[in-house]
Amino acid sequence: MSNVLYPRESVYNPLTKTEVNTEKPPRYLSKFRPTVILEKKENQDAMRTMGPAKVEAPCPDKYLKKHSKEPKLHEKTQSSKGVRDACTARKPPVPAKTDIPTMGIQTTRDFLKMTRTTTLVPLKPQPTSVDSRKGHKQRLENSGLVPKYIKKKDYGEVPEYLLQRNEEKQRAQEEYDDYVREQQEQGAMTHLSDAERQTVLEGLKKNWDELHHEYQSLSFVIDTMSKKAHKEQLEAAMKKLEEDIDLFERFKTIYIPKH
Repeated sequence: MSNVLYPRESVYNPLTKTEVNTEKPPRYLSKFRPTVILEKKENQDAMRTMGPAKVEAPCPDKYLKKHSKEPKLHEKTQSSKGVRDACTARKPPVPAKTDIPTMGIQTTRDFLKMTRTTTLVPLKPQPTSVDSRKGHKQRLENSGLVPKYIKKKDYGEVPEYLLQRNEEKQRAQEEYDDYVREQQEQGAMTHLSDAERQTVLEGLKKNWDELHHEYQSLSFVIDTMSKKAHKEQLEAAMKKLEEDIDLFERFKTIYIPKH
C-alpha cells in the first residue's frame, strides 16, 4: 500500500543510513603525571597545619596573668648596685658664709673649657643674594654684584691685543703717509686745497639734487621694463654720489693723481 501511494524516494520514506562507529584515540597522559601528583601531596601535607603537628598542651597552672605582657625593667644585680652607690656618693657640705674661699684652685676641665671657648673662631654666615620672590638665593660672590674685578692687578690697563692693534694701525698710517709723500715728491699726485674741495663738494650735492628731483618725478606705477631700468639707473647714480659726498666730508686732505 505504501509503495503505491508514495514514490520510492520521499520525505516520508527516508533512506536508511549505515552507522559508522569511529574509535576514539586513547587520551593523552603525560609521563610526568605521577611525579606531579606526588609533589602536590607533599606540598599539601607540609602546609596543612600551622606550626608543628604535635604541640605540648599548656599546663593549667600557667594561665595568663594580669600585667604579664607589659615591659619590665631589668632585674637589679649586685654589680649595678655597686655602680649606683659609687655614682651617688655623698657630696661635701655647702660651705658657710663665714668660711674663707680657697683662691687659685683651677681644675683641668675648667681650663679646657675656657681654652676651647677663647680659641674657637665663630662661623660667619656667607653673604647671599635673593633674586626671586620665592626665595631663590645664591652666593653673592657668584651673582656678579661684588666688584671683585676692580681689585685685579691689571684693572684699568689696556689689553695687549689692543696695544698690538694700535701699533699695526699706526704703522699702516705711517706707511701710507710715506707713500703719499713719495708720490707727491715725484709729482704724480696733487693736493686739493680747501676751496677746491668745497667747490667739488657743492657740485656733487647739486648733481645729487638734480637726480633726486628727477627720481621724484617718476610715475607711481612702474609697469614697463624701460621705466624700471630708468629707476634703477637713477638709484645707482644717487648712491655713487652719496659715497663721494661722504668721502669728501670725512677727509679734509685729498690727493688726486696727475693725468
